[in-house]
Amino acid sequence: MFVFLALTLCRVLEHVGHRAARAMVVLVAPAAGICSLNVVFEFAGLRVATGAVDLSTLGAEGSNAMALLMLDTQHYGLLIAQVFFGLWLVPLGYLAHKSDWFPKPLAILLVVMAGCYLVDVLTAFLVPDLNELIYPFIIIPCVVAEIWMAGYLLTIGVNTNKIVKPGEPVPAVA
Repeated sequence: MFVFLALTLCRVLEHVGHRAARAMVVLVAPAAGICSLNVVFEFAGLRVATGAVDLSTLGAEGSNAMALLMLDTQHYGLLIAQVFFGLWLVPLGYLAHKSDWFPKPLAILLVVMAGCYLVDVLTAFLVPDLNELIYPFIIIPCVVAEIWMAGYLLTIGVNTNKIVKPGEPVPAVA
């Protein structure tokens, strides 16, 4: 769904900046791939935790440690994907800012959100104690921007004056 969202936004906003729209899709692809791969680690951790995999030779402590290792791997994989979650928002914010369809404060907040995602990842890996302290503050712009963007697209949407034929550029709204 994430890739389809990026492709749809690319199609809608490519008239504003063709390269930025393509960059947005290119940055979404690795995030979607990493998230898909992380499901394998989550599934393996759950199989170990529920006893679906026989690890009796490791004992209870070894089996628990293996389940935690798999789930930690999944968690850190999502943090790596979060780098791309942040980076794709930069071209999206740029396109939203240049477009007449989106409010300018929303576009700016999307770029701030990108910075918040990147700060979260860096502190989670480099200074985990600091990350625990700043996470509640970092997440606020992210939640506001995500709800605002989703709400804006669902309620107001992108309004064009004419039907766009395939291959024809999307007209700018007056």
